[in-house]
Formats: sequence, C-alpha cells, structure tokens
Amino acid sequence: MKKIINSRLYDTGTAKEIGSYCNGYGAGDFHYLEETLYRKKTGEFFLYGSGGAMTRYSVECGNRCWSGSEDITPFTAEEAKEWAERHLDADTYMEVFGAVEE
Repeated sequence: MKKIINSRLYDTGTAKEIGSYCNGYGAGDFHYLEETLYRKKTGEFFLYGSGGAMTRYSVECGNRCWSGSEDITPFTAEEAKEWAERHLDADTYMEVFGAVEE
C-alpha cells in the first residue's frame, strides 16, 4: 500500500518490515485486526493496519453500514517503541531499538 501524508510517501513495498501483530480473528471476521510496523529508508516509522468493521480501521460505507478497511499511520520513534513493546518479542525489539536495561 502507498499513501501520501503531509507531502511524504509511505510505501509498504519499499520500507523494511519490522514486525507484525494479528489479534487471532479470521480475515472475514468483523473483529479481525492485523498491524505491521515499518521503517523507511529515512529512518521514519509507520504502521500499516487492516481490520474488520468492528475495529479502528472500519469505514462507513452507507447509511449506518460499516466495512473493514486499511490505513497507514506515521509513527514517531517513541510511538514505534511503545507499539513494539506491546506486540514484538524482546529480541526483535532490541534489534531495532537497541539494548535496554534489566
């Protein structure tokens, strides 16, 4: 997916995938949610997400009708760290953000 936000291009095809999270629901379920953290060549982070009609990725498609969708959200380094702490294993986190204190 490609998206321009604030005159900057975010492209899942050219950015490096850091890690993904899926909530375990099937892709056809209203609660399905999948997110992937990416890092651009410039060092910027962004989150690509997709989800069903009962997730933050839902879009209105008519009179009181909702559908699943996908989106890209730019992340600061701090936002990327917070997301990674919740959804990635410790080794992947430290590979991307460096060692942390015990």
